Amino acid sequence: MLRVPTSTYRLQLHKGFTFDDAAAIAEYLQELGISHVYCSPYLQAAPGSTHGYDVVDHLRVNVELGGAPAHERFQKRLDELRLGQILDIVPNHMSLGRENSYWWDVLENGSASRYAAFFDIEWQPQEERLRDKVLVPVLGDQYGRVLHAGGIKVTRQGGAFHVEAAGQTFPVAPAWSLPLILSKAAEYSRSDTLNFLAASFARLPAPEYGDRKMILARHRDKTVLFTLLSRLCAEDQQVCSAIDRSIEELNADEDRLDEFLNLQHYRLAYWKTAGQQLSYRRFFDVNSLVGLHVEREYVFEETHALVLDWLRRGVLDGVRVDHPDGLRDPREYLNRLRERAPDAWIVVEKILEPGEFLRADWPVQGTTGYDFLNMAGGLLVSPEGMAELNAIYARFTGQPTDFHAIAHEKKIAVAQDALGSDVNRLASLLVEICELNRNRRDYTRAEMRRAIREIAACFPIYRTYVVSHRDEITDDDRGYITQAIECAKRQRQDIDGDLFDFICDVLTLAVRGEREREFLLRFQQFTGPVMAKGVEDTAFYCYNRQTGMNEVGNDPERNGVSVAEFHAYCAKMQATHPLTMTTLATHDTKRSDDVRARLAVLSEVPANFGAAVQRWSRMNSGFRMGLPGAAMPDRNTEYLYYQTLIGAWPLDLERAQSYMLKAAREAKQQTSWTANNPEFEAALNVFIEKTFLHAPFLRELEQFVARVKDAGRVNSLAQTLLRYTAPGVPDLYQGTELWDLSLVDPDNRRPVDYALRRRLFHEMKSLSGDGVAAQVMARSDEGMPKLWAIYQALHLRREHGEWFGADATYLPLEAEGAKRDHVVAYLRANAVATIVPRLTMKLLGTWRDTIVMLPEGRWRNRMTNAIFAGGKISMRGLLKEFPVALLVREDLREG
Repeated sequence: MLRVPTSTYRLQLHKGFTFDDAAAIAEYLQELGISHVYCSPYLQAAPGSTHGYDVVDHLRVNVELGGAPAHERFQKRLDELRLGQILDIVPNHMSLGRENSYWWDVLENGSASRYAAFFDIEWQPQEERLRDKVLVPVLGDQYGRVLHAGGIKVTRQGGAFHVEAAGQTFPVAPAWSLPLILSKAAEYSRSDTLNFLAASFARLPAPEYGDRKMILARHRDKTVLFTLLSRLCAEDQQVCSAIDRSIEELNADEDRLDEFLNLQHYRLAYWKTAGQQLSYRRFFDVNSLVGLHVEREYVFEETHALVLDWLRRGVLDGVRVDHPDGLRDPREYLNRLRERAPDAWIVVEKILEPGEFLRADWPVQGTTGYDFLNMAGGLLVSPEGMAELNAIYARFTGQPTDFHAIAHEKKIAVAQDALGSDVNRLASLLVEICELNRNRRDYTRAEMRRAIREIAACFPIYRTYVVSHRDEITDDDRGYITQAIECAKRQRQDIDGDLFDFICDVLTLAVRGEREREFLLRFQQFTGPVMAKGVEDTAFYCYNRQTGMNEVGNDPERNGVSVAEFHAYCAKMQATHPLTMTTLATHDTKRSDDVRARLAVLSEVPANFGAAVQRWSRMNSGFRMGLPGAAMPDRNTEYLYYQTLIGAWPLDLERAQSYMLKAAREAKQQTSWTANNPEFEAALNVFIEKTFLHAPFLRELEQFVARVKDAGRVNSLAQTLLRYTAPGVPDLYQGTELWDLSLVDPDNRRPVDYALRRRLFHEMKSLSGDGVAAQVMARSDEGMPKLWAIYQALHLRREHGEWFGADATYLPLEAEGAKRDHVVAYLRANAVATIVPRLTMKLLGTWRDTIVMLPEGRWRNRMTNAIFAGGKISMRGLLKEFPVALLVREDLREG
């Protein structure tokens, strides 16, 4: 039987917040009304990981969180409180480093490693110097310079030999290079045993990639030899001294050391080479995260063994699958996961673009909720105000306001630079394909690279899911591919259109073959990183019209969502994925739900905002450095800065500087992570510091925030209640049960003050009498209204989960009157009604004659305890005591 949560609470675990810390707040979460704790990944991650996505061992619980004993204590506490657990899992990639025994084995043994087939590595790339090697781009300068400066050396610990460089440690190839050290040491020590070991290491077989039997035999022999060597080193000090002498001489001879390093199964390189020469698939452009071949069943079984055991034993009730778009065949992976865990609640971190919906044939309950987040947020902005903000933004910054053109440009740049190695890999495949087709063999590699970049940049969604061996292509996928190809032709008329058409044929299965299949699968894995890095991590920091709209899966150029569009979305979700996750904030959102809710108000007061920005810019003009017309920070950065202050105020100087530096580097216009502009960054920090000391500016800023703050809070309460009553399973990100004005990671992963939350929660529960809502509202600055709304909604879901489940109904409720467009209302299971306002600044404080139509019956508002008879309900009366209403049909419950 499917184990479905009624609600989840996301916790970010790390060494500063362990299993024991999580267990300590479990009772509070249970009292709040949560049914399931939803944990960030907690398999063994790289040392010091703050997020857990850099897994190094799938068979161990993270020791920094307390390891298996603390995990068991945590689970026992959840069981005592009857709380379930959901875990975030990472199937697409692993973290590199010595702690990853699989990767260490690959670096030591190359394609003869037992785990070479675990990782998505190109062992035979186009460049001959990289064949049978893994590029390791960790050096701070050119390899030769680092070598000459003594930055690379060989070391020994017992019978183990390593290469040390750039603060990292790497293994030594036992067959190729170790005999160079041991044979020399044997001469010095006159040890026949050491001579024998040196010769034996040299004779280790070099099996073909994939020859499992020979690879295992080689590993057995190698292990025996290392055991003998370790014993010899421990028993014979003369041998040890001879080995150390050999190593010392090797390190002192630059040419010999270079020769030794060239015999390794990896190539140490300058970190900047990664963009163009990396031979393994990464997670986006993160060099330290290598892609897994999880489509291979034995890789799936080994990397999922612990998680599947927990699901089977009921330790976990479900999982959140991280980044399914990185997999070669997401549906095949999810089918396998579902077969192994038939009763699990499974959601996927699938980013859907506007108008796109989750594939119906994926055996999952839904997404992790970005689609809901953007629909709910879109309700809160005024279309007319957004259009006016467009003009204000253009006048102030002089920047282009065509978001899609900006996004296209940034996607091209990312594909050319950060993801250049992925393009090269695709181009090599395409060269091979075209070489076997006489009508296309004369296209050059350079043309193919440009064509691949252009098509990826033109993709309107993250990726398609065409599978050649199942002859599987949907009309939607065919349409997306055709749209991208036609766009690419318009953008790059210098490239023969036939090349684009041919690539289209490959992507749509009109042209088939083994190489074509590989190109198709890899291209589909490539378009997601182009979208994520080009749009989310670049264009979203360049296009600053109204930054609350710059959220994962959203189109910032979109002028909001109508009430009808929201209802249509919810109806579709109830029909197709009624148990999907609904969320408003995650560890990856660009801004917290409350920051976005406040920024949405700017669309209701665009003229006031535009005038304020112009005035503030004049007030602070003396703090910008440089000549007129080229002063720093630039106008676009300054425009973002003022919005950031409005959305997150109050914030301190350090937070403001840290966020703005991150935003400027992500935008890659004035500075970047890989090419810092110290002059610009210093000017930005000085500008922010001086504005924080400028009393007239701060006074005006605080006055402006005071004017929009209350409307922002109403927006927050509105989207909060929608999250808990719309189709789906609501998730609450850690700490956001109170007002939370966090910005992007790492700001949104700050420690949560649970002592404060527990105190406020118990004080709230102690309130009584007819005026409870008024007492709650009186403590608005502490965040109690948000806590109250969440508490009431969660307990209603706990009491009547069937009203919100897979078999429940969703029915829009009609509003009438002059302000009907400011009402969002719907009915669930004919038993509970949600009624929230929108665009409250434009209401000008009056609902006039606006009413909402409720079915006949006796209805109690959970927020205020007020009773209403069915029929026409005045919005003015309904929301008089509390900004949102949650009405429960009392006569139905009594019956």
